[in-house]
Order: sequence, then structure tokens, then C-alpha cells
Amino acid sequence: MSTETVTIHAIGAEGDGIARTPQGPVFVPFTLPGEEVAIARVKSQGTAMSWATTSADRVAPKCRHFGPEGKGGACGGCSLQHWADQPYHDYKRGLVIDALRSHDIETEVAPLVTCSAGERRRVTMSGRLTDKGVVLGFMQALSHTIVPVEECPIAQPAIVAQLAAVRRLASALAAGSEPFRVTIQVTTSGLDVNFADLKKPDAKKRQAATDLAMREPHIARVGLENEILIETRKPMIEFDGVPVVLPPGSFLQATASAESAMAELVIAHVGKAKRVVDMFAGCGTFSLRLARKSAVHAVEFDAPALAALDHAARHAQGLKPVSIERRDLFRRPMLPLDLKHFDAVVFDPPRAGAEAQCHELARSKVARIAAVSCNPVTLVRDLSILIAGGYKLKSVTPIDQFLWSSHVEAVALLER
Repeated sequence: MSTETVTIHAIGAEGDGIARTPQGPVFVPFTLPGEEVAIARVKSQGTAMSWATTSADRVAPKCRHFGPEGKGGACGGCSLQHWADQPYHDYKRGLVIDALRSHDIETEVAPLVTCSAGERRRVTMSGRLTDKGVVLGFMQALSHTIVPVEECPIAQPAIVAQLAAVRRLASALAAGSEPFRVTIQVTTSGLDVNFADLKKPDAKKRQAATDLAMREPHIARVGLENEILIETRKPMIEFDGVPVVLPPGSFLQATASAESAMAELVIAHVGKAKRVVDMFAGCGTFSLRLARKSAVHAVEFDAPALAALDHAARHAQGLKPVSIERRDLFRRPMLPLDLKHFDAVVFDPPRAGAEAQCHELARSKVARIAAVSCNPVTLVRDLSILIAGGYKLKSVTPIDQFLWSSHVEAVALLER
């Protein structure tokens, strides 16, 4: 380890400050462009020790658990709480612009759709059983140390209010000292709490956790991986007024406002299409909204999610026909022959993107495509395939669904 003073030139794709040195770039968390910082350095990683100059864009973090200035420790849940709104928003939009430029794609990039503190309805925390009880919080950056948290400004108040209850459940279920994860989601009927990576609890622990959950009025369900431990009420979510029962461990967009913004863009682009394919459809985030005006074919590999979508569509009023297909689009993408009767395609894949499917879409005659992604790098790779196949990229809209992080959502709209 060496100690030196560096000047921060930019914020990198992971949210760290970047200093240029003769030995190459050094990445320093919790710093800002223009700051002169004394760091302890190990290879390309730096730890800020003191500041000779600070940026005018530096603001007080909203959370006491954040960063080296926080009193509770360097929580790794956020990386950019210390940055003023405007440069932070410019950075988020710039992630998408830079990704497009890396593939020489010229198009309109809309202003960033922003989000606010207290909107996250889904958080995943880390936990560990210690001699003093369960520690519940977020992993420190570049570390396996869990920083315990008592509050979280990005999370909905409904989550923060029940952190003590979640810790009690974890204490009843956990055994050994291995770390585990717990995902907490807000639904209309209460919290859906799902544990993963726990050592399999015995019957006594299961009963203790069940008894605790029965006494927690704000918790609708407790799950272990994809198994239901106890469900006092079915966790419900609504997509444009259509109620859906969430399967255990199912994916839900992190904020309702971002989900609505994405859906509005997709629906406006699809327009009056009579038949739409929704790829990587999940529980119906887009399918059930699109079905207000179009017949929808929902394609998804996750069987419980697809079943939840199907059940919701069958019991909803005022929808056009919704058909379903269980299919692994990574290994068996839909071919041009499969797509010939559809007017529009929507796809929202995992971070890996939809490369194989885009090669087939590029050979199809589908008139409109709406591409949704949480990873600008794989999104731009997929857009390049579609553009090479004859599609015109009309617009890209970045959406800040992941507040104070280096992650950004985007919706790209294409026409043949």
C-alpha cells in the first residue's frame, strides 16, 4: 500500500472518482471531479484519507450510513449521495450517451426521468448471524463487511418501519455465520419478505419464524428461496389496475414511478398495434397494460411468473386476448416466422441483454420495437444489431430508477 495525493477527473461507470496517474487510472469511492485527495492506494484502488480541495458540487449525504463522512460506516448501498442533483443527473444521462457513442450511434437522448428518495419498493439486504445477534444491512464497497443500517432514505417508509421485524425473522431462521440475503418488497397487501442463501432451517426454526410472522400485521408473506414459509395474505401488485399475485422471489421493478414512466413510453410507441409480443414478460409489467388496446402474446421462461400473468389476465375485465408461452429466449429465440403476424415487439431482458433474440428480430418485418434495459452496455450492443438489420432508432430515454447508484434504466424506441 502506498500513500499519495491525486486529483479526481471524472466519475466512472461504477460511481467511483477516477484519478489519472502515470501508472494508470485509480478509482477512489466517495470523491468528485475536481477534488484533490490524499489516498491510500493498492494497485488501481484508492481509499480517500483526507481532502485538500472539495468540489462545489459536494453536498451533505442524506443518510448517516453513507460513505466515509457518515457516522455509521461506509454503506455500499449507495455510491453518489454526496453529489448535487444537476451534475448527478447529467452523469446518469451521460452513461447512456457514452454507451451509444461507443457504437457510433447517433440519436436523440431525452432528458433523464428522475426519481425521489423514499420511492424504492424493493430492496435486497445482506445479513449475518453473530454472537450479538443478526446484523442486517448492505455490504461495504469492495468488501464482505456488512454495514448495519437502521434506516434507508431510498427505501419506502413501509420497508424502513419493518426492518426490526425482518431482523427478528432472520434471528429465528439463521444458523451459522455465513452471510445471507433478504429481499423485501412492498405490495398492496403488505411486505413480501424472501430469504436466500440461508442454511436450511430445521422444524423448530421454521415454527419460530412462522409464529413471529403471524404476529407481524405488516408482513404478508415470508419465503425461503422460492418456498413459502408462511403467507397470511397473498402479496398483490397492480399493473394499470389489474391485480397480480406475486410468486415467491418474483421480480418487481424497483420503483412504481419508473415502471409507469417506462410503460407510458412503450405504450405510446406501440400505438394502435393489433398484436404485440412482450418478451421477457415476467408477471405482466407491460403485457397487462398493453392488453388494454392490443392482443398480447407474453413470452417468459419463469413458470411461476408466467402463471401469475396468465391468472391475472384471465380474471381481469376489459382486456384484449392475452396468450402465454414458456420459452427460454436466450437458447431458443423467436424466429422471423414466429413473428410474422405481430405488429410490435417489446423486450425487457435481464442485464445480459437479448443478443440472440435481436439477431432474429433484425431479420423480421416487425414494424415497431420497444427495448427496455437496465444495462446501457448490453442495450447498445442489441440496438446495433437491430440498426444493422434495417431498424431506425427514434429515441432513447434514460430513467433513474436506482437513485444515488451508478445504474440507470433506459427505453429505446425503434421503427423498421
